[in-house]
Amino acid sequence: MYIIIVGGGKVGYHLAKMLKKDDHEIAIIEKSKSICFEIAEERADILVVRGDGCESKNLKDAGAERADVIAAVTGFDEDNLVICQLAKEKFNIPRTVARVNDPDNEHIFGELGVNVPVNSTSIIANIIEEEASLEDFTDLMTLRKGKISLVRVDLTPESPVIGKILSETELPANCVVAAILRGEDVLVPNGRLKFAEGDDVVVVSSIENEDAVLERLLGKII
Repeated sequence: MYIIIVGGGKVGYHLAKMLKKDDHEIAIIEKSKSICFEIAEERADILVVRGDGCESKNLKDAGAERADVIAAVTGFDEDNLVICQLAKEKFNIPRTVARVNDPDNEHIFGELGVNVPVNSTSIIANIIEEEASLEDFTDLMTLRKGKISLVRVDLTPESPVIGKILSETELPANCVVAAILRGEDVLVPNGRLKFAEGDDVVVVSSIENEDAVLERLLGKII
C-alpha cells in the first residue's frame, strides 16, 4: 500500500518505520524543516515533503492522488480532522486514520467521516487499567462509530480453547481473531494455529458480542 503520514514527530516517524518494515511505500508530510532534514537524512527510502498537511498542494506533492491510506497524527485535532476531510473529498483517498489528542473529540471525528479515529489517551488508560487490575479481558478501542470493538483476551489455564486449533473454535457471529500475541511474537492467525496458555488473543468483534467472545475463550463472564 501507499501510505501518507502527516506529522513527522515521534508518533509519525515510528509509525513510518514500522509500516516500512512491512514493505509499504511511505511518504511523510511535516512542517518543521529540521525534522524533515533528520528523517530524510536517516531514511532515504521514505519520501519527505516539507509543508502543512492541511494544504492540498502538499498532499498532492506527497502523492495523495494514488494513496491508499492517509494517517494524520499531528498534535492538533483540528488539523488532523481537516487533513482527513481534504484527503477524502479532494483526493478520494479510501481510508483515513486520525490521531485524537482530546478524548472529547473522538465522536466528532467519527461523525465527520474519519474511518479510524485513534484515541491514544483511551488506549493508554486501558493498558494501565489492564496491568493494574489483571483482568482477563480488555476493550482496547472502538471502531465504526462504536459498532465494532477491538478487544484483547488473555488465555488463562482454565480456558476451554487451550490446545484447540483455530478452525475448531466456533466464535460468535461477526467476530474474528485478528492476531495472537505469544511472548515476543505476533502470530497471524490461520486455521491450523493452536491456542496455548498465556496467549493474548486480539479479536475484532461487534459490540453486542463482546460477552459471548469472552465466554467462548475463557469459559466465564467477568
